Amino acid sequence: MDDIAFISRPDQVAPGWLTTVLRAAGATDEGAVVDVQATPVGTGQVGDSVRFALTWDDADAGPATVVGKFPTEDETSRATATAVRTYEVETRFYQQLRSRVDIAAPIPYYAQIDMATHDFAIVMNDLAPAEQGDQIAGCTPDEAAIAVEEAAKLHAPLWGDSTLAGLDWMNRNSPEGLRGLVDMVWPGFLERYDGRLDAEVVDAGSVLVERLEAYLSWRPEQLTAVHGDFRLDNMLFDPSPGGVPMTTVDWQTVSHGPGVQDVAYFLGTGLEPDLRAEVERDLVKEYLSTLRAGGVKDQSFEACWDQYRRSAFAGFIMAMISSMIVGQTDRGDEMFMAMANRSGRMALDLDTLSML
Repeated sequence: MDDIAFISRPDQVAPGWLTTVLRAAGATDEGAVVDVQATPVGTGQVGDSVRFALTWDDADAGPATVVGKFPTEDETSRATATAVRTYEVETRFYQQLRSRVDIAAPIPYYAQIDMATHDFAIVMNDLAPAEQGDQIAGCTPDEAAIAVEEAAKLHAPLWGDSTLAGLDWMNRNSPEGLRGLVDMVWPGFLERYDGRLDAEVVDAGSVLVERLEAYLSWRPEQLTAVHGDFRLDNMLFDPSPGGVPMTTVDWQTVSHGPGVQDVAYFLGTGLEPDLRAEVERDLVKEYLSTLRAGGVKDQSFEACWDQYRRSAFAGFIMAMISSMIVGQTDRGDEMFMAMANRSGRMALDLDTLSML
């Protein structure tokens, strides 16, 4: 793609440019895009997504629509995304890892970034009519079962892969850096959401902050590629006949870490606590079964369950940090409170603090 002009804004997506991109990606043979109409889609906090409706010189020459992802126009969120390398991480996932994993994820037609400015653009297949999950409403056990199977399809192909340790963009977070970030946001988090956080969750969170080094320093022997923000708002569900049941999007937080952390993050934030407590052991067993089908033979249920319990605060930590470093919205506040309270309750139910 070195010969394709670099773009980073929706208004730069022109018919000729898209024709070149889609031909290079094999999405069309000789067809040409003659018109493009753009419509914003999604509710992303740090990136703007746009659906492009395409008119072709031959109606059947290529996809009717594609989706593009670009830097957010919100200055606070963009500064945060640049600081934590969000745009770089997502672009590198599509460039370097997408073809190596089995999870259902968008097909990239174009993925480029300018590291001097962190301007970027990703153009991918449109997943409509699949519908975005709702982090606030939560999900059903059946949807959760699909999600844990997909998590295993991400983790199994790269389980214990030593090459991941050499990818700087996947190994960008240090316990020391996260310690400093938590210390910076924790007081403001408590103040902003006073009265909206469950009292027991606040108490557990305070202990977690005190013992944060123990939580962050734990690493199992075998690591893999972890999504890092594996939750309902980043999933598209399509129950239609022949549709892909669930596709995971927003690969902005991929890292090298414990695979089961994605499972704990998802179940802890996506299921109401009572329902999660009823089904989580069976869902962890389903996750392990899919891992084994994918070639992972060195993981027992006891080890997997232990790692799941240790990871229970994952959603709480993400809600605490993200809520304070991206642009504030009413929906965002409601979403972060659902994540923090559910995940905090999970950690209490599983007695995670006793493991730190």
